[in-house]
Amino acid sequence: MKRVHHDLVVVGAGSGGFAAARTARDLGANVALVDKGPLGGLCILRGCMPSKAFLASSDALHEAREAKALGVHVGHITTDMPFVRARKRTLINGFADYRIEGIHTFPLYEGEARFLSPTELRVGDDTVVSAPRFIVATGSVVAPPVLPGLAQAGYLDSDSVLELDRVPKSLVVLGGGYTACELGQFLSRMGAKTTMVIRSGHLLTETDDDVGETLTTAFRDEGIEVITHAQLERVEVRGGLKVVRMLADGVEAEIAAEEIFYALGRVPNIDGLDLDVAQCTCHAISGIDVDLTLRTSNPNIFAIGDVTGDYPLVHVAIYQGEVAARNAVLGTYEEADYRIVTAHTIFSDPQVASVGATEKRLQRDGVAYVRGSYAFAEHGKAECLNKTTGFVKMLADPQSGRILGASIIGPQASELIHEIIVAMNYDATVQQFMRIPHLHPTLAEIWTYPAEECAEKITQAKRAASETLGATG
Repeated sequence: MKRVHHDLVVVGAGSGGFAAARTARDLGANVALVDKGPLGGLCILRGCMPSKAFLASSDALHEAREAKALGVHVGHITTDMPFVRARKRTLINGFADYRIEGIHTFPLYEGEARFLSPTELRVGDDTVVSAPRFIVATGSVVAPPVLPGLAQAGYLDSDSVLELDRVPKSLVVLGGGYTACELGQFLSRMGAKTTMVIRSGHLLTETDDDVGETLTTAFRDEGIEVITHAQLERVEVRGGLKVVRMLADGVEAEIAAEEIFYALGRVPNIDGLDLDVAQCTCHAISGIDVDLTLRTSNPNIFAIGDVTGDYPLVHVAIYQGEVAARNAVLGTYEEADYRIVTAHTIFSDPQVASVGATEKRLQRDGVAYVRGSYAFAEHGKAECLNKTTGFVKMLADPQSGRILGASIIGPQASELIHEIIVAMNYDATVQQFMRIPHLHPTLAEIWTYPAEECAEKITQAKRAASETLGATG
């Protein structure tokens, strides 16, 4: 049995693990990576990048179909799904090769990992790696199907859907989260008659209702059927089709399609790690328990990214990796600050993006706020582009005017959210924001309107309070 020792061992060489290893090495630590492969991480191999390569094709297809609204007639349009998949693979191979090159600048142990003790990790059949501190960054896996009959009928998941070289004629999407929305819309635009089945009243349950309802309406207007308030019962195979049986608003219903896309989430990848031996508390669904310093119940073992069950976002995993590495190497207790780092976007059409607090969260926590919003349908540049679905909204503290959060559903939301992220990073107020020059005509200038509305509401409230005080004085 081969035995090796390092100052710090990072288990998992995805985006978060790689960031952790690089940060620790920069601080002078002797760092090793452990990964069972394939190398590259979820984002590059089966997540962000391949899905966005797919979406580029369906977005181009949709633009061509809608070009007649701008006086451009493109005639008959065809698609080439094998080419789309091949292009995706070429891109992903390039991204992965670059990442793997970086991984190989570290000592790397490839194989299944499991803890033998709080300071020892067995990798594969013949290596034991020891260290005083570990960072676990093993990511997540597709949640196993729990719907009776689904496994027997067969289904697509978020991994296998990215390997399609043929679009099914009809499709049932189970789920209404970001993966379901992005790839469900992709398959619909590429030719699948698509039905989405969700438990809640609108897509993207975690977003504010006005955002989720706007996206739901946009999908329906595009021809995607969205069945809400559905309780799934079972799946059957009948007449060569896969049949999903459910209660929809309490009424028995069923939908038949050639294929099912199971998009009901992912779970932390902790099987086989023997985390109990490492004295780390964890749960199959919620993942490894960590505090704000990213320490687990064993203070010498840290966990980051999807394996913690919170914030399944690549940029969050990278940020957590950097914080955990500094704490592990320096012995510090730096706490992760999630106020703005959990900003996120969904690459549906229209796109969705959010930073900071949502109205739903502020209302839940009893936090006072003022709200300003503006519709793309009233925005000149959006009208010129024929991109008028959606709106922006900004939330601010009613006393200081400090921006508490912002959401957007509309064209280029993934890009437009960044100036609010920057503003919040510097604790800007709506009064300061509305004075920032914005070029005209641009989509970005739409943000000035909700900022002005918030500022005016704050001024009016203070004026009213002053008048009331004067009257009573």
